[in-house]
Amino acid sequence: MLSTAQDAPRTQGILSYMAPNGWLWVLTLDFYPALAAFMLPWSTSAVSVLIVLWLGAIIPTIQPRPFWTSVKRPESLLPLVFFALALVGMLWADAPWAVRLQGLHPVSKLLVIPLLLYHFSRSRRASWVFVAFLASCALLMGFSWVIYFVPGLKFTATETAGVPVNNYIDQSQEFALCLFATAPLRLMLLERKRWIAALGCGVLLLGFFCDMMFVVIARTAFVYMPVLLALFAARYFRPKVAAGFLAAALTIVVLVGLASPYVRHRVQWIVHDANLRAHTDLATSDGERMAYWRTSVRSIEAAPVFGHGTGSTKPLFEREAAGKTGEWANLIRNPHNQTLYVAIQWGLLGCIVLYAMWYFHLALFLGRSLVAWIGLVVIVQNFASSLVNSHLFDFHEGWIYVLGVGVAGGMIAARRNEPNDALAKAPSSSGI
Repeated sequence: MLSTAQDAPRTQGILSYMAPNGWLWVLTLDFYPALAAFMLPWSTSAVSVLIVLWLGAIIPTIQPRPFWTSVKRPESLLPLVFFALALVGMLWADAPWAVRLQGLHPVSKLLVIPLLLYHFSRSRRASWVFVAFLASCALLMGFSWVIYFVPGLKFTATETAGVPVNNYIDQSQEFALCLFATAPLRLMLLERKRWIAALGCGVLLLGFFCDMMFVVIARTAFVYMPVLLALFAARYFRPKVAAGFLAAALTIVVLVGLASPYVRHRVQWIVHDANLRAHTDLATSDGERMAYWRTSVRSIEAAPVFGHGTGSTKPLFEREAAGKTGEWANLIRNPHNQTLYVAIQWGLLGCIVLYAMWYFHLALFLGRSLVAWIGLVVIVQNFASSLVNSHLFDFHEGWIYVLGVGVAGGMIAARRNEPNDALAKAPSSSGI
């Protein structure tokens, strides 16, 4: 009896740690997104499971009044409006319900943005997510070099040499993001004369850059990397210095490209594809993309305001592929342009919501902090790459956007709301 009485307070203490306002529960709210960010370059299923676990953990901690205040802001509200439009758009789609639900799925990840913004406006451990993603990409980059030189160590059957998992498009997106998001950190370390840390950061950046130049790079990177380079120069240097920096950077890229057999082959292949597209009927990558765009425009002209409904891209491109042979007969649901993808399904109304969301998310990150820069890079990269892909709806690029905007935006909101006692006293704002 005495032992039972002594154990009771201990049991109650353990249970209090695991309660929704206990420190162990609060810790999981920061740990799950960080672990999801770490797993994102490696596993889609792990990310999905971790996000579901996080959603289950955060719901009991939501305080209605602060949450409602957060949701009313446009950066949180517009992702919800986007999902609501996709949900209602299922009603006028001319497709089986299974196809409509499949069309809703890529939009559903946007529902996580308001929750991330709310939670990380109260948390002091948001940096875990960025550190975890950077560490994971660094490991991936190291393994990419290993299997490039020792292909026998590759443990998954990817299509491209030097790509351990997933595909080269996702890998290039991740490495370029790390390259540009971390570059200001090295400037800060040099300014503070932390030479060893600056050297280590420089080696990491050089590893990402050389991997993209000598191992594998997606053609999409040729679209967003010049934009990010110009943005970095404008953000961190005075105009005259920025011009000199851009000239030097472009010179280095050209010289390294000329020295890289891979880049020379890549450029030659792009030129070869362009010649084939101009003089033959073969289905080159660029030729297919142009055909998808023409089909998309014709479809949008038939329903310009509200579109054809959620999931309508799949039957559209299936009809277009019917009766064709070879690669022209490939069945797709993605027109390889985010605006066209949205306009086919939800017309001009959907495009207004999409661009309003991009605008208000971009407006979050116009400050001068490193966190603001990370958020800015995430959005600009997603927008630029979505000119030739549908990266907001793709798994890896879409979750990079959701986590990047949600976590960085939450950190910006935390600084904005520091005087607010209601948020400052929220359970998850306490450190461990």
